Amino acid sequence: MFLGKVKKAVCAALTASVLALAVAGCGGGASNSDTIRIGANLEMTGTNATFGQSATNGAKLAIKEVNAKGGLLGKQISLVVADNKSEAAEAANAMQKLITQDRVLAVIAPIASSSVIAGAQVNMDGKVLAISPTASNPKVTVDPETGKTRDYLFRAAFIDPFQGSVMANFAAKSLNGKNAALYIDNSSDYAKGLGQFFEETFIKNGGKIVSKEAYLAKDTDFKATLTKIKAANPDILFVPGYYQEVGMIIKQARELGINCAVLGGDGWDSAKLPEIAGNEALNNTYFASHYSPEDNSPAIRTFVDSYKAEYGQVPDSFAALSYDATMMIIEAIKRAGSEDTVKIKDELAKTKEYQAVSGIITLNETHDAVKSAVVIEFKDGKQTFKEKVNP
Repeated sequence: MFLGKVKKAVCAALTASVLALAVAGCGGGASNSDTIRIGANLEMTGTNATFGQSATNGAKLAIKEVNAKGGLLGKQISLVVADNKSEAAEAANAMQKLITQDRVLAVIAPIASSSVIAGAQVNMDGKVLAISPTASNPKVTVDPETGKTRDYLFRAAFIDPFQGSVMANFAAKSLNGKNAALYIDNSSDYAKGLGQFFEETFIKNGGKIVSKEAYLAKDTDFKATLTKIKAANPDILFVPGYYQEVGMIIKQARELGINCAVLGGDGWDSAKLPEIAGNEALNNTYFASHYSPEDNSPAIRTFVDSYKAEYGQVPDSFAALSYDATMMIIEAIKRAGSEDTVKIKDELAKTKEYQAVSGIITLNETHDAVKSAVVIEFKDGKQTFKEKVNP
């Protein structure tokens, strides 16, 4: 049902984009401008607002650093931000505006997989690449109907099969989990994908799925379903959703006496999560992420220090990956040596062993980042580095 809504939204956006493209022309970017414009189609408001705000900060920091060193192709870089309001339909409209009206050379794509997918055809028609910092569903870069890689879609993150497998292996091997319950956001491609891959790997490791339940984004009362989950007596509860609902689920689960380990994915990574769940409730919870600010690598230390100086806070993974995605775009434009959006796309696809903040990134044939993951543990509401997992 959710994907049906996305398709309707895409159709509406595409109708408008075809008309706009007929006037503006496909791709080509802002060749007559005195600045190089990079777009950002992000969740500035709505349920995932902290993600978009962090991602915007990361992109702005990257651009500020490059501009301070003389800019790119003899020009300064400007960031054009469009708020997709954490909604797939708005993401398609925002992508259309950035490409056809703002004439950006490339776009930082939305955080959420469903929102990237909603605008994908706009990128393809406009011949302007989009790279998501974190969208991890395989369908972001590979069209499920044709099985072909989407030429203009990329990501700076690992994909759900890897993330789901990381957490399933962690549950079985590090936590000695035997019986897992899944509680999935059924309105999210991201959550459903993570749930699928966690389940497959957990079973391969000899574990058993004792309960599978679903909720929808913006739900607030989870106690009836959590009571059913409690009756199944799991030693692992996997909740691969976004922080707003996850925080309430963990809080209500602990209130019901569900004290087992709770695991999730990178959608947990928000400073709001401890505020919603409560510090004590988050003990014995873990999630997969792309980097840890506690890592002592030179690249991370430099980034964390610069970000704290600029914004007065420790950067989360959305800030780090958006910084990386922005720098990857800048490097691709530099290698292309022009503002031709097709050449920029081709150069980005060639990214190999790029030393990013979040690790060494190589883009594979499906435009997915091959890189390490980390497992983060909450201790009294604070994120702590648990372990690193290589691909």
